Amino acid sequence: MPTLTIKNIPPSLYQRLKKRAARNRRSINGEAILCLEQVLQSTRLEAADFLARARELRKLAGNTYVTDEDLARMKAEGRP
Repeated sequence: MPTLTIKNIPPSLYQRLKKRAARNRRSINGEAILCLEQVLQSTRLEAADFLARARELRKLAGNTYVTDEDLARMKAEGRP
């Protein structure tokens, strides 16, 4: 299996990676590999595809509308 050495990592970036690895119970190496996989395996979504999917979801939601007043009320109800 190939080996990759990364030099001159900014300390703040290293600390973020280290915290994320600990939170996910992975080694720093394992977390770095996962981050690389997520970035490199993702595909760019075309605008037309995104809009088509949004339209499908809107149809599924029906005539459900949420007003600013609804949002304010829901936020207030969720707070102690």
